Amino acid sequence: MQRGDHPGLIMLRPVLHNNIWGGRKLGSEFGYELPDGPVGECWGISAHPHGDCVVDGGPYDGMRLSMLWDEHHELFEGAEGDRFPLLVKILDARDDLSIQVHPDDAYAMEHEGGSLGKHECWYVLGAHDRGHIIVGQRARSRAEFARMVEEGRWQDMENLIPIRPGDCFDIKPGTVHAILGGTLVLETQQSSDVTYRVYDYGRRQPDGSLRELHLQQAMDVIDYSVAPPASGEVAAPEVDGITRLMSCEYFEVLRVRVSPEAPVRLPQPHPFMCLSVVEGAGGHIATPAGSWEVSKGSHLVAPCGCGDLVLQGDMTLIGSHVPARA
Repeated sequence: MQRGDHPGLIMLRPVLHNNIWGGRKLGSEFGYELPDGPVGECWGISAHPHGDCVVDGGPYDGMRLSMLWDEHHELFEGAEGDRFPLLVKILDARDDLSIQVHPDDAYAMEHEGGSLGKHECWYVLGAHDRGHIIVGQRARSRAEFARMVEEGRWQDMENLIPIRPGDCFDIKPGTVHAILGGTLVLETQQSSDVTYRVYDYGRRQPDGSLRELHLQQAMDVIDYSVAPPASGEVAAPEVDGITRLMSCEYFEVLRVRVSPEAPVRLPQPHPFMCLSVVEGAGGHIATPAGSWEVSKGSHLVAPCGCGDLVLQGDMTLIGSHVPARA
């Protein structure tokens, strides 16, 4: 429902990807209709060419998010750049993802055909009781890293961190990392699909081939000076249902908890805000333009000028937006 001249919420249809390490939880947990085979990724908010989401309902029904960015940029007034800058995914890792690293903007622009770099934020939605992930590595130089790879000393190199639902990790470009089996993660990132695989456990694809590794590019971009983290525990306070999880030069990420007894008013002064419902039975989001029903697995963009969002129901959402410019 939409009223007046206020821009309404932009509901999106997710894009689902088959992955060798994926499972079927994106169907059982979020109700998505999955293609056959292992499905590892739901691209819930994306204008990237590898998964450009389609608007579901409203005046822009059927348009892709990239088209809105190009043809109706007033919906994102104040946002800079030649492409929608963020990409929000849910990942179901039945098996371990490869040990990998991502480049920054400068390296990706030069070596990856003008791509953005890839800064990520992981919010853990689910994990085994004794689940772990890899964030960071212990080699302090390119030469030491190369020796450890040649000798297969992966356990000596990788920084293994125990995890539980609600943990959050800032995965900067140059950080070696891997989501391990049994983990569900919501990932907020720059709109990039550049990954340099360091190690893939020698596993084979359905056609029998090994997936490509990218050791030289990885060693180019790894930041050997960064001390690996010990925990993903969130220390920020929750204020009126809102927790600021992390902030970097590309995005800010927040968690919003809504209960029937405690609706939340979420300010939206930004060029746009991405929102994904990740827990609960769902509810409604109201703006001056109307009210939208949402449920676990819903993904949407609140455009510029839509006004404060009033959230009611039983749900947890992860939101993100570009940071304010000085």
